[in-house]
Amino acid sequence: MLHHPHKRAGSTRRRTGRLAGAAAALAAVIGLGTLAGPGAHAADNPYERGPAPTTASIEALRGPYAVSQTSVSSLAVTGFGGGTIYYPTSTSDGTFGAVAISPGYTAYESSIAWLGPRLASQGFVVFTIDTNTTLDQPDSRGRQLLAALDYLTQRSSVRGRVDSSRLGVMGHSMGGGGSLEAAKSRPSLQAAIPLTPWNLDKTWPELRTPTMIIGADGDTIAPVSSHSEPFYTSLPSTLDRAYLELNGATHFAPNTSNTTIAKYSVSWLKRFIDNDTRYEQFLCPLPRPSLTIEEYRGNCPHTS
Repeated sequence: MLHHPHKRAGSTRRRTGRLAGAAAALAAVIGLGTLAGPGAHAADNPYERGPAPTTASIEALRGPYAVSQTSVSSLAVTGFGGGTIYYPTSTSDGTFGAVAISPGYTAYESSIAWLGPRLASQGFVVFTIDTNTTLDQPDSRGRQLLAALDYLTQRSSVRGRVDSSRLGVMGHSMGGGGSLEAAKSRPSLQAAIPLTPWNLDKTWPELRTPTMIIGADGDTIAPVSSHSEPFYTSLPSTLDRAYLELNGATHFAPNTSNTTIAKYSVSWLKRFIDNDTRYEQFLCPLPRPSLTIEEYRGNCPHTS
């Protein structure tokens, strides 16, 4: 697959991001926090949750938070098909950002359930949902993701644990297409991560939500050439955006535990839902091709 050269536009911001990331890493190594006073960094960002990240911590099956879960019956909600809420058990850190996740065409919540405890253990409230019917199209799935977020923040038993101003969406296949629809409809969303997404709409210049699109080089159902890649290239060039193409993977890679998907999803959600620049180091400089990454493109995120 051809690797497209990155545009020079925004190179100053990328350099700034690299410098900021390097400075943060250096501060962690030399214990700069002791010079600035304990908790100084956390005071600068009230949304920061959990210890300083490492490659091992974001690749781990479980993060620093113990996780609880609660089932939501389809009979108790309107606008979507119910699901499962995963959330950090402890309340000592206050509220958390949240993300709703939709399965794909013909699939059920179980197909994306692994993401629930994995993301929640890193410090998020995660709502993996069922759709009204398994045949719902992306625009419907987008509306259902938003309905799920509204239920989560307004009516759910854990609404007091959620910061309703810090929300994101994810989804697989048509659910990934749905996450683009949701971000288009609700620009206040802080992050979107479509996973091997499918949508008949190929252009998304309206999006204002930081978006990471994850495709797969072996996808024959939503080939990257006609789905993930045009979705990514149509996003505004000024938007915080990324395109991660999995190496040696199929359309169904997001349906089972996947370290690469988890690692970069955690980093993206932390960076944009929690404004946590400690995770900048995993996104900038842009990750290079590897055994699991066929290609990675993007604008390095803002560090302000």
